[in-house]
Amino acid sequence: MSIQQSIEQKLANAFGAQHLTVENESHKHNVPPNSETHFKVTLVAPEFDGQGKVKRHQAIYRVLSEEMAGGVHALALHVYSPQEWEASGQAAPESPNCMGGSKNDPAFASGGGQ
Repeated sequence: MSIQQSIEQKLANAFGAQHLTVENESHKHNVPPNSETHFKVTLVAPEFDGQGKVKRHQAIYRVLSEEMAGGVHALALHVYSPQEWEASGQAAPESPNCMGGSKNDPAFASGGGQ
C-alpha cells in the first residue's frame, strides 16, 4: 500500500468524512521522482464543528503519527466543518509552488549550511 493510500484509509476510518482528498504534491518539490513525501489533505467532517484549527490538526497528526514519523516530510492540512466547507465554495486553496528549498539558498549551495 502506498503512503497516499494509507493516509486516505486512516483518515476515512477515523473521521466521518463528508469530503476527503489526499494529493501527493511531492513532484512539486526537490525530491526524487515518484516520492511520497509531501501531501495536501482536504478533509470535511462533522467532528470539526466548533473545534479550532489546532485541535483539528492535532487530531489528524494523532491518526497519521506513523506516516509523520516515517517518510512524510510535509502535510498541508485544509480541514473544515461541513458549514465551513459550504461557505468556502467547496474548494481548498491551491498549494504554492515550491521555492526549491536549500538548492536555491546560497548558504547551502556553498556548503555553509547544515
